[in-house]
Amino acid sequence: MEEETDLFELIHSAEAVTNEMLIRWTKAFDRNIGVSPVLVLSELSHRGPQPQSVLAAKLGYTAAAITNIAGKLVREGLAERRANEQDRRHVLLAITDKGQEVLKAAHQTGTDLRIRMFSALTKEEVEQYIAINRKLLDTLTAGDEQREERS
Repeated sequence: MEEETDLFELIHSAEAVTNEMLIRWTKAFDRNIGVSPVLVLSELSHRGPQPQSVLAAKLGYTAAAITNIAGKLVREGLAERRANEQDRRHVLLAITDKGQEVLKAAHQTGTDLRIRMFSALTKEEVEQYIAINRKLLDTLTAGDEQREERS
């Protein structure tokens, strides 16, 4: 039972830190854009123009949610819809130069907040935290690799 309590406390504390960081980021970021649109801009910046359905699947959004996010990004001039050169029936969402600037500012705000947060840790605690996160990521990505092998 004690192990369950410890695990529950770990989950709760990790969620509390994440929620607090999201709240602080939202308050600190001086643009009228939330975390979800920033995630979409980041995906477009790293992987290039994509259909909204692909973005929704990658980021775990519903079709309705990605439509709303894309609409806001286009209205704000942060993204644009482009015809797919291979199949003009399909439309791709692409990040604009203005979107790149906003994404850079969003990342800088997040970096500044994380630097402040992690400065509370000692060098040893930072090393432990890195090791723990690597182990957790390895566990998560191992599941992805197994699913890909079965496909």
